[in-house]
Amino acid sequence: MRRTPRLRVVGALTAALVTAGLATGPGAQASPRQPTLAELAQRHGRYFGSATDNPELTDTAYTALLSREFDMITPGNGMKWYATEPQQGVFDWTNGDQIVNLARKHHQRVRAHTLVWHSQLPDWLTGREWTADELRAVLKRHIQTEVRHYRGKVYSWDVVNEAFNEDGTYRDTLWYRTLGPGYIADALRWSHQADPHAKLYLNDYNIEAVGPKSDAYYQLVKDLRARHVPLDGIGLQAHLALQYGYPATVEDNLRRFSRLGLDTALTEVDVRMLLPATEEKLAQQADWYRDLTSACLAVRRCVGITVWDYTDKYSWIPAVFPGEGAALPWDEQLRPKPACFAIRKALAGK
Repeated sequence: MRRTPRLRVVGALTAALVTAGLATGPGAQASPRQPTLAELAQRHGRYFGSATDNPELTDTAYTALLSREFDMITPGNGMKWYATEPQQGVFDWTNGDQIVNLARKHHQRVRAHTLVWHSQLPDWLTGREWTADELRAVLKRHIQTEVRHYRGKVYSWDVVNEAFNEDGTYRDTLWYRTLGPGYIADALRWSHQADPHAKLYLNDYNIEAVGPKSDAYYQLVKDLRARHVPLDGIGLQAHLALQYGYPATVEDNLRRFSRLGLDTALTEVDVRMLLPATEEKLAQQADWYRDLTSACLAVRRCVGITVWDYTDKYSWIPAVFPGEGAALPWDEQLRPKPACFAIRKALAGK
């Protein structure tokens, strides 16, 4: 069995830990406390956040780091439709409230996620046919009930999630089939009515680079703003994979949305790789995290970055992409990887 790549990775991690003053044991020297990622980001007027999910909140080592390093939290699943309205008209805030309360306890803000999506919908919603009037009423009630429940407790909402296909056409969803493209403007208006102070976002993956999908959002935003539909920002998820190449036009893309008068944010960042991880792959991953961070810092209205959970221990990647993983800045033992130090250096201007 070949063990060389793993040994190289461990060696790289050990060296990085020593460099950061985080290593312990014989020969390790104490160093002053390093500023957190959140503190470094705040120097630029940005936030640095992490997604989290309810099952992992029993892991005290995990929650300690989550509460220390980050100043923005996103519930990975606890605010989605299946969790919040499991039966029609019966709302359950248990999971969302747990994460909001954790964030408030540690003086963190919350990016609320997500109100309108084609996935993770309850059976009562997907298991029957709806007329346009019926579904519009159901959608409005759900949005306004949830947004009002969290009014004053969240920084922003991902109002509509993943509305377009890769070629820039509208995704064929329950919402689009039944209500047409106008459901997006309606959802934004209803959200604003329920909480006029929450920032409202559209959010999607594979829109980091300039291309057909991000072009579709660009045209939609121009149309929405021309009609004075409330919209504050575009979320670029940034679920990247080493084998598909880096989105070289990400900074240009952030800038063009900013010129439309919108905030932008990198909302669900991870950088997966084909396993096993090697020193070379981890170094490339670190470069990508550094470049994403630098791109956000270079665009004034890019307000912050959220990693889609911070540790490989709780990453969604292995379950969805078999044979891939190691996507996050901390490893499964909650040790910082080269990506973590690359982010830190970018935020520190080094």
